[in-house]
Amino acid sequence: MTTEAVRPRDGPPVTDLVMRARTGDQQAWDTLVGRYAPLVWSICRRHRLDRADAEDVAQTIWLRLVDHLDRLRDPDALPGWLVTTTRRECAQALDAARRAGTLGLVLAAEDVPDPQAAAAEQELLAAERRAALREAFTCLPPLCQRLLALLIEDPPVCYAEISARLGIPVGSIGPTRSRCLERLRRHPAIAALISAAPTAPPALSCPPPPSRQPPLT
Repeated sequence: MTTEAVRPRDGPPVTDLVMRARTGDQQAWDTLVGRYAPLVWSICRRHRLDRADAEDVAQTIWLRLVDHLDRLRDPDALPGWLVTTTRRECAQALDAARRAGTLGLVLAAEDVPDPQAAAAEQELLAAERRAALREAFTCLPPLCQRLLALLIEDPPVCYAEISARLGIPVGSIGPTRSRCLERLRRHPAIAALISAAPTAPPALSCPPPPSRQPPLT
């Protein structure tokens, strides 16, 4: 259950950039903004903001990040924070535009600064999901953590061995797994992804048991 930093092949990891930016390193800050500006812009585009509103949202996002940088518990989670915060700001901008009757047109294709923004967003959204899953996993009881870790090992661990390692009956592995996954889904980080994502949330499942073991319930 680890999350690798999302970074260009020739660039420093986001953790390093965040830590340096916290100390006032202007170059690190500029690199962060340059790296994730396409992500912020692509979310604004997807919310159909006009250029002026998108620029306002982007400016708000970077100002908020300045205030939030020292409170970011996990620097690897920065992409997820940017996605969540940008979505919220876009929704507020759209609400304000609707109330004022000035809802703009969809951003023109030539307004998009990076033709690879969509691909970058998908990669960063995947990082957001991994960071959320890791955060939720670390909040599970130790038994749940150990059980889920064993269930996703490769090669698979047989149920008899899981039972021996954890000291629980083979027949209770399935019900315990279900309860652990339900707790995982209820964690705020995962619940936020489920409610915000237009597509299905990341799979929270385990491989089926070997045929020689009792089926999961």
